[in-house]
Amino acid sequence: MTSFAPDSIVLNRKLPLWYQVSQSLRASILGRSPQDPLRLPTEEQLAGHYGVSVLTMRQALKELEDEGLISRHRRRGTFIEPAARQGAPVRLLGSVDAIVAQQSGMTTELLAHGTAPVPVAYADLFPGVGSVATYHRLRCDEETGEPTNHARNYVRPELGARLDVADLARWPMTKVLRDGVGVRISRITDSVAARLADPETARLLRVPLLSPILHYTGITYDEEGQVLDVAVIHYRGDRFSFTVTLDAD
Repeated sequence: MTSFAPDSIVLNRKLPLWYQVSQSLRASILGRSPQDPLRLPTEEQLAGHYGVSVLTMRQALKELEDEGLISRHRRRGTFIEPAARQGAPVRLLGSVDAIVAQQSGMTTELLAHGTAPVPVAYADLFPGVGSVATYHRLRCDEETGEPTNHARNYVRPELGARLDVADLARWPMTKVLRDGVGVRISRITDSVAARLADPETARLLRVPLLSPILHYTGITYDEEGQVLDVAVIHYRGDRFSFTVTLDAD
């Protein structure tokens, strides 16, 4: 039986290995195509794929099993749950794959894309850049079709020219830039604030006007400290929560 092929990852030794592996595999599972097989490779094969011990791999799989994304069967193997939904709070420990996983697992409609002057609010982030590539997307729950968030991305124009918009129907922008365009991401700065739904957000997310929403801004940087993308996402407040864990070491 053919096994599901997860994406690769470059591990950061400053973060827990099991966590990075679980988030990378989680992103692969939530971003998979419908025709991809549901059976996962064995623990030993996955450990070799990620370059970690079997014990570390086992801990990563337990995390996904506890979320309901996979099920493990003695003598049969480990399988992706076909109806698995991304409902659990996301624990952010500094991994780019955590951001990818948090944004994956939904159907995506590209509402509009093009170029526009750099928004005044982000002008300091794009010095010397006159215009940016813009993308506006609506994400919906795969099972119910219920809208969950809408996102606007402002991307450096030279990257927008290399980006295949078809990839945005399957992958979040972070993954498209990293794996599709091939840029090296050094960090992402996130901020989340409580807001009230404006008329556009209320209409797109099908919530009453002035309902509570989560307003997320993510700024993606390359290794030279240059801003690659600014993501502004409005999440339904009744569907998302964020948990941030700080390591004292």
